[in-house]
Amino acid sequence: MSPPHAVVAGAGIGGLTAAVALHRRGWRVTVCERSPQPSATGAGIVLAPNALRAFDAIGFDAGRAAGRAVPAAMGLRRPDGRWLNRADASALTARYGRPPLAVYRPALAEGLAAALPDTAIHYGARVTGVDHEPGSPDAPVVRTSAGDLRADVVLAADGIHSGLRRAYFPDHPGLHYSGATAWRAVLPADGPTGQPPATAETWGRGERFGVVPLADGRVYLYATAVVPEGHRPADVRAELLRRFASWHDPIPALLERIGPATVLQHDLYDVAAPLPRLHHGRIAWLGDAAHAMTPNLGQGGCQAVEDAVVLAHLLDAGADVPAALAAYDAARRSRTDAIRVRSRRAGRIAALSRPLAVAVRDLAVRAAPATATRRALDDLFDGFTLPERTPRPGA
Repeated sequence: MSPPHAVVAGAGIGGLTAAVALHRRGWRVTVCERSPQPSATGAGIVLAPNALRAFDAIGFDAGRAAGRAVPAAMGLRRPDGRWLNRADASALTARYGRPPLAVYRPALAEGLAAALPDTAIHYGARVTGVDHEPGSPDAPVVRTSAGDLRADVVLAADGIHSGLRRAYFPDHPGLHYSGATAWRAVLPADGPTGQPPATAETWGRGERFGVVPLADGRVYLYATAVVPEGHRPADVRAELLRRFASWHDPIPALLERIGPATVLQHDLYDVAAPLPRLHHGRIAWLGDAAHAMTPNLGQGGCQAVEDAVVLAHLLDAGADVPAALAAYDAARRSRTDAIRVRSRRAGRIAALSRPLAVAVRDLAVRAAPATATRRALDDLFDGFTLPERTPRPGA
């Protein structure tokens, strides 16, 4: 008997993780990616302990696959450089088994792709819809720009602007603009030698700046600002210097090294409301396609990894697919939506701009008891679990 076939729409981190997890459980996988080739551009991603444990569950070493990973214990600072709070990497390791790891996103995607058969990923193949052969509800046919594919399950990992989400949930309100845009860049390893900068995020008035050292001396930078939707400065580097050049070291020196052509800008969105369910028949949604969230908690990619691993766990070869997808919905929808809401609230707090509100916010962050911080992190980092599998038919 031939192995069951999963078609994955999208070769992002979530889609590739799902493909690797299913492949290792005996599935034949086909990943359809609309881009004509793997992306050579991208920024950093911080893999929190929950995502690292999910990777462990499928036997995938994310740090090694990405070439090298750097511990990334995050702290919060003010524009004058004073620390509001600072995470202790050793304490995080003691509590969660490891600290968060910063990796270069394209390298992580390359490592995941390398764990698949050479013919598994079809670039330049955009998924346009999913149909069923007449009289065969158990055999979805995936329509792609490169031809049709028959599948036993379809995983919609087609991103924040998911066409499959719009097709199957036409009454869903879609995306909600957070009020902020984000710039991201990775600096090459050609800066001054010495100690890498501290991993930190700095909060100003309606603006933020993040610094995350990566492997081999590279540094991932990101910045956000409250601006009208669609705001695009004519000179990105001048815009960033205008906003952040007076902030604490090493931000001015890092800004001087930015090449404008390498800066990515994206307005920040999340889904305006949760989907009524994360599955339909033999289709399941994961990652941004299912529950796009703002990056304020650093959990968007991490939750996509969790989704993928839970899906593969429940879709053990021979499983009752519709029952497994219903179990996936029950296991994931509540957790991911709670994190989406928390991330939206965190973004509103970080984006405060009135002086008094900013002063109160900063005081509250500095005065927050360690127990409250640990509870918040426990909910994120210890929240990943593998649910019980649905019994196989006839078992």
